[in-house]
Amino acid sequence: MHPIEISDLTVAYHEKPVIWDLDFHAPAGVLLAVVGPNGAGKTTLLKSILGLVKPSAGTVTIFGKPAQKQMHRLAYVPQRGSVDWDFPTTVLDIVMMGLYGKLGWFKRPGKKEKELALQSLEKVGMADFAGRQISQLSGGQQQRVFLARALVQDADLYLMDEPFVGVDAVTEKAIVALLRELRSRGKTVVVVHHDVPTLKTYFDWALLLNVRKIALGPVQKVVTPKNLQKTYGGRASFLDLEHA
Repeated sequence: MHPIEISDLTVAYHEKPVIWDLDFHAPAGVLLAVVGPNGAGKTTLLKSILGLVKPSAGTVTIFGKPAQKQMHRLAYVPQRGSVDWDFPTTVLDIVMMGLYGKLGWFKRPGKKEKELALQSLEKVGMADFAGRQISQLSGGQQQRVFLARALVQDADLYLMDEPFVGVDAVTEKAIVALLRELRSRGKTVVVVHHDVPTLKTYFDWALLLNVRKIALGPVQKVVTPKNLQKTYGGRASFLDLEHA
């Protein structure tokens, strides 16, 4: 039973396919990167898994069941640019929002939830900022807060959309450490990623995607110059193909 199993998935916007006839699975306990050029369908794939976009065809199952019945087993880190960081709330409140799915919207978080949130902030190096307004944070700090919010959910499957974009070296190191901790606990993590040279260092598996699936499997096997050329086309010339 795979954490994610996708069969014949097609998603179209205004009748233009963004994902076409995709078969895809994510094994348990791996760090899996989704890689491809802009417009390849990477974010759409995550949104399809989450049920945020309706496919034209195909099915998505999570741990062997329809995805909509398994949302409590998922945690999601969106692109930082898609979030309203001017919303007046604190770092601690943002992280505790990750617990609402278990609490329900009408039960207020208590001492236990606050302790769990602070523990998650500690793991990403943000405990000292718990009372800070999110608008006062740097880009890297904001990203770590969203990672802490996902971490506090103690999910079985994590979906992250470009968590490394625009972050500093300290935050990148914290993200890599968090990914490895999740893997050590048997979690599955699917990450939309753009930095080809770090694929083999950070990830176990990769899905190369450009509307259609180009390749899927262990990074050492599928991240090759030939497959990257198929994925990026003429744009592959700027990639570090020698290390692929």
